[in-house]
This record gives sequence, structure tokens and C-alpha cells, in this order.
Amino acid sequence: MLETKKLTIRFGGHVAVDAVSCVFHPGTLTAIVGPNGAGKTTYFNLISGQLRASAGQVLLDGHDLSRLSAPQRTRAGLGRAFQLTQLFPHLTVLENVRLAVQARRGMGLRLLSVWLAHRELSEEAMALLERVRLAARAQDAAASLPHGDQRKLEVAMLIALQPKVYLFDEPTAGMSVDEVPVVLDLIRELKARREHTVLLVEHKMDVVRELADRIVVLHQGRLVADGAPAEVIASPVVQSAYLGVATA
Repeated sequence: MLETKKLTIRFGGHVAVDAVSCVFHPGTLTAIVGPNGAGKTTYFNLISGQLRASAGQVLLDGHDLSRLSAPQRTRAGLGRAFQLTQLFPHLTVLENVRLAVQARRGMGLRLLSVWLAHRELSEEAMALLERVRLAARAQDAAASLPHGDQRKLEVAMLIALQPKVYLFDEPTAGMSVDEVPVVLDLIRELKARREHTVLLVEHKMDVVRELADRIVVLHQGRLVADGAPAEVIASPVVQSAYLGVATA
């Protein structure tokens, strides 16, 4: 479903992502791991269109997205949750999700069609808030939510878009121990449906071991390992580069 071919970006003389080629199939969850500065988030930015590649391609269902903007890639089916939350802070929690539902339906800001469908849009948005356990905060401003709840709200907005590919960049970062299971359960649910391609950048190896069908390791912008979790975690290159274990 999703493929990167020799995807590369250079910042001056520094190559942040170096000719990374990968194919990601529907119904699988791939964890992308590596030490700080390995190029994981930059790789996500190249896929989702926040950054324009110096070379290489991003393909979805065989269609080249490389020249498309980030919003165009979203409409094509790439959904991205960021390391830092991307919300409309002064709108309510419900309004944030409802806007995502409107965007998916292509309604934009056509006021008449939005007004006629208002109840239906709100009901769908509320159902999503219930899934992330935020229904009780529906009328609160998004800016008033604690960090963990803002992360859950962003996940609800991403699910509202119903993308073909989900890109989660450290979805549990900054969340308390009690809040983490809600987001992980949603990711498990998406994976269990076997309809979507899920990519996950995550530092917590217990989460990676539990959720991932496959692990891709980046180091200094290069793909250095790719395979089943147990195999990749045990490999010398990962033990050295990612886990910091000295190898002979």
C-alpha cells in the first residue's frame, strides 16, 4: 500500500535520511526505531509531506505522491499524528473532531451543507470522543485539556479522517501511566481490523514488542535493520546502535 523508494533529504552537507526504501503492507503495524537523531521523525515528515525530499519517491497504491503537498497527501489517504499535538486550541474538543469529520466528507466550510448535517456530524464526533474517553470534556476548549488528553484528542481527529495509512509519531509521549492504555488500545483496534497500514515511531521497547509485526531500524539516516521484532532486537547492529550494548 505504502512505499518509499530511495527517499532522501539533505540539509546542506548533512544527509538526514539516506536513500531509505521500504514497502509497508495493509493489515500490518511497523515500528520505526533508532537512537535520537536517527532520522525517524524526518522520515515521517518526508512521507506525510511536511518536508520535500531531495531525492526519491513516496507511493500510495502505486500512485506517486512526491510532488503533492501535505494536505493533498492527507486527502489521498495518509493520516499523521505528530510528536507535538496539532489542535485548534480555541475551539471545543467536539468542534476539533467535528472539523476532521467534515474534512473527510469534503464539506469544507460550506455553511449550508454543514448546518444541514450538523447533528449527524456531531453524533459521529461524539462517538469518537467516547472511544478515547473524552466525551465528558466535549464542550471544553482544546487548550484547557492536560497534555495526555490533548494526545487522545489528536488520535480521535486522526481516526475521524479514516486514512488508509496511519503514521503515529510517539503517540504516548508525555502521557501518564494511566493514560497510555487508551491510546494503545485504539492502535491495537486499528491493527486488528487488518484494513490499514500503521507506522509507529516509539521509544518504549515494551510497546514495540507488543504491537509491532515488523521493526525497521534507522541509524544516521540509513535503514540498518528490517524484520520480525525478535530477530531485529537481537541483531548486533540494533544492540549497538539502538540499545547501546557493546558487541564484539
